[in-house]
Amino acid sequence: MSGSVAKYRPAQRLRLGDQLYEQILQRIVSGEYAEGARLPSENQLSDVFGVSRSIVREALSRLQVDGLVAARQGSGTYVQRRPNSEFFDYAPKGAVADVLRFFELRIAIEGEAAYHAAQRRTEVDLAHILSINQRLEAIIGAREVGSEIDIELHEAIAEAAHNELFVATLRNLRPLFDAGLKMTRGLSLKKRPERHRLVQDEHDAIISALVEGNADRARTAMRHHIDNARTRLVSDTEP
Repeated sequence: MSGSVAKYRPAQRLRLGDQLYEQILQRIVSGEYAEGARLPSENQLSDVFGVSRSIVREALSRLQVDGLVAARQGSGTYVQRRPNSEFFDYAPKGAVADVLRFFELRIAIEGEAAYHAAQRRTEVDLAHILSINQRLEAIIGAREVGSEIDIELHEAIAEAAHNELFVATLRNLRPLFDAGLKMTRGLSLKKRPERHRLVQDEHDAIISALVEGNADRARTAMRHHIDNARTRLVSDTEP
């Protein structure tokens, strides 16, 4: 596979663990499994959803990784966060687990891309990044989603690293990128204006580090931004 990265294509058949993940998450979002409440036991979940305990454990493990539930030794598993009630209005059916996994990958890839971009960016790169960021500022004022422009910004930063594989990886995973950004930015519009402003402040921190050529700060700011976006997605807490 010379000079290319294999494109992501959503699986035709969801893994059973991911199916159950989404079914449990739907009950958390609806409030049937309330925030702070203990989930049914593994045996009970197995009976309710008609799957094996190993599938239940797989789904619960993923929910723990995503910060949605927490296990308490000797007590059970409790709902830790409840996403916005409109979460599934924006979520791609059957791909929620993959979208959240993608945030983990983005933290790794884009953190390093920002690090190298701070070292290698040209004045042309910076002008391009700043121009896109200005368009995002206008989006905030217009109260629009702006997911396409947000993706443009992240790709422009990856391009400034002058390693084509950073950009190729993000573009070949574009379905997940689109889905994640539409969810985070769409749900942010349901919040107070401070939520969108907070996202833009995080972008500004990344760009400031790029302008200064501070590689460590650029990496930290990018990782912080993506991790915060992931947390905001699974939590209905303001801002």
